[in-house]
Amino acid sequence: MLYVITGPPAGGKSTWIQAHATRRDIVIDMDRIASALTGPGAPAWNQDAVVQRVAQRARFAAIDEAVKHRDEVDVYLIHTMPSPKARARYEQLGADIVVVDPGEDVVRERVRAMRSDGMDRVVTRWYRHYRKGGSRPVTTQASRAW
Repeated sequence: MLYVITGPPAGGKSTWIQAHATRRDIVIDMDRIASALTGPGAPAWNQDAVVQRVAQRARFAAIDEAVKHRDEVDVYLIHTMPSPKARARYEQLGADIVVVDPGEDVVRERVRAMRSDGMDRVVTRWYRHYRKGGSRPVTTQASRAW
């Protein structure tokens, strides 16, 4: 099965996956990929342009291969803001799209405490896109204590 986990930055997507995935499952997460590709002491949420470019290429390759095995293992893919094209592809693959959102106030507090200033813009964009007119479902998901 393919699970696409969406939600705002610091919304609890990784925590949701930790609660549901098994050690045999595949987890595709840009933060984890970027961390695996950088040296000791690199920030947990590395926004360096070169790191992001290399990590993105690795992510695309991982997705392409992992979806071939979704009948053998569960695949958990974090995609904060999938485009309509990406969403259509995920739906074509039979994905279960899960939205993890503890609420805007909680997310903004977490971002202020632990993420870069630029992440606030991503939070704003996520809430405009997913909450505008109530057009997309947003579920409340408890997360770890920050």
